[in-house]
Amino acid sequence: MSKTSQSLIAIPLGGLGEFGMNMMALRLGDDIIVIDAGMMFPESELLGVDLVIPDTTYLKQNRSMVRAIVLTHGHEDHIGALPYILKDLNVPVYGTRFTLALVKKRLDEAGLLDSTTLREVIPGRLVEVGPFEVEFIAVTHSTVDCVALAIRTPLGVVIHTGDFKIDQTPVGGAPFDLHAFARYGNDGVLALFSDSTNVERPGFTPSERAIVPRIEELCRSAPRRVILSCFASSIHRIQQIIDIAARVNRKVAFVGRSMVDNVEIAHSLELLRIPDGMVVRPQDIRGFDPKRIIILASGSQAEPMSSLSRIAVDNHRFVSVDENDSVILSARIIPGNEKSIFRMLDHMFRRRALVYYDNSAGTIHVSGHASQEEQKLLLQLVKPKYFIPVHGEYRQLKLHAEMAGAMHGSVGKVILIESGDILEFDELGARKAGRANVGRVCIDSGSRTDVVEDLVVKDRRHLSEDGIVLPIIAIHKLTGKMETTPEIVTRGFSPGEDGFVDGARQIVLQTLDQSSDEEKADYGVIKEKIRTDLKRYISKQTQKRPLIMPVILEI
Repeated sequence: MSKTSQSLIAIPLGGLGEFGMNMMALRLGDDIIVIDAGMMFPESELLGVDLVIPDTTYLKQNRSMVRAIVLTHGHEDHIGALPYILKDLNVPVYGTRFTLALVKKRLDEAGLLDSTTLREVIPGRLVEVGPFEVEFIAVTHSTVDCVALAIRTPLGVVIHTGDFKIDQTPVGGAPFDLHAFARYGNDGVLALFSDSTNVERPGFTPSERAIVPRIEELCRSAPRRVILSCFASSIHRIQQIIDIAARVNRKVAFVGRSMVDNVEIAHSLELLRIPDGMVVRPQDIRGFDPKRIIILASGSQAEPMSSLSRIAVDNHRFVSVDENDSVILSARIIPGNEKSIFRMLDHMFRRRALVYYDNSAGTIHVSGHASQEEQKLLLQLVKPKYFIPVHGEYRQLKLHAEMAGAMHGSVGKVILIESGDILEFDELGARKAGRANVGRVCIDSGSRTDVVEDLVVKDRRHLSEDGIVLPIIAIHKLTGKMETTPEIVTRGFSPGEDGFVDGARQIVLQTLDQSSDEEKADYGVIKEKIRTDLKRYISKQTQKRPLIMPVILEI
């Protein structure tokens, strides 16, 4: 491709400065491709919210330019927003076989499968998307069929790593394609966008195979049933547990919707090898010899109503935890989930189970993300003109930038950006060129529209902190006169002194006395007056700000 005066613009719509919501737009002239479309689980202050997705206002405003969404792998923080985004943005979706199989499941549930074009890609092949040529490079991670993207543009090659680690002894599938990165490094790379998740960890991330000795030892010596939980997308981990079960003369049972779904998908694609007669049905678990079974359960992050959470409180149809059962948590504790996970583990300990949840006595979990030495190795291979850290909280982006900045022979210039920053490349170089409209969209899957407005979340938080006060006034429909003394109802609000309710009642009476007949006839006006006067009284008496909702009953 020849050089041009055209500019290339990169806009991260999520995932820079936070865990999850990974999504980036690349724009060349009037053509845009989108890399990933992830979600994140809500923080505790987002009350009643099920998940959070990126604000795609920028893409909607430029919908005629969007050519495709290109996926790096099938984790929820990279594909979870697709069912919501594709409602407004019907464009083709490119991904590897397993990634698209996971996407199909989600789109089918959302009723979007028939209207969405899915295009399967193969690592090592080139695909043309508008003016972009995309090569999919095989990388290793904690799930299967993962790729990095080498995107050829008139200004040069842009490489986006997706999530990766350099596993020299992968369990199955393609090895990490170091040669492809080296080839691009030799030819010249304009920009490298690279995963920052594990930048705080020195050394190399261990291979997925590192978990085998300890988990096999625990399964072999377990006095009774083994209940093991890992991420349902960790197909390599699941394969190794199946292999271990065969060696220690145990069968396996899969429990939890996401676990069952992912195992079925991986098995149908021949990405999982399960010997005949190895699987025990969930409904047969209770009657099966506890010394001859390993139960693989979803819910390693103690999600409410997940299988492991329900097992912990003896609320699962098919599985319970008994004394001397072994519980193995073979998953990373995602920041923010610590409290709920340890509460769940406490329930297991109370039932006198043997609980293993960290690597202190041997490796039961390894990360899927590159540590410092792997990140340095990739930088040395790619030798980018510009380096931009992605995927992580701000401190991780900053540390990754500092590490790359110290590698003078391998890295040209380091640029630190956050979600919403517009990064522009042209023949003069690269620079920040303003901000795009980005943010978070809260999803409540039980509501009619799915989207939860900021005001609703704000009201929920307000209610949770200060409660609600309902002054109820009964008015005669014909005379307009008050029929009874106002009633003051409180919920989630502690009035404190005994005289508070009487005082509030007097305030309402006083407001009504000082209002004209015209104001009393307009319920909107009189409610606002009562709300204002009560707010002043409550704030003075208690220093609290409950939600005040006057109710007028016509009798």
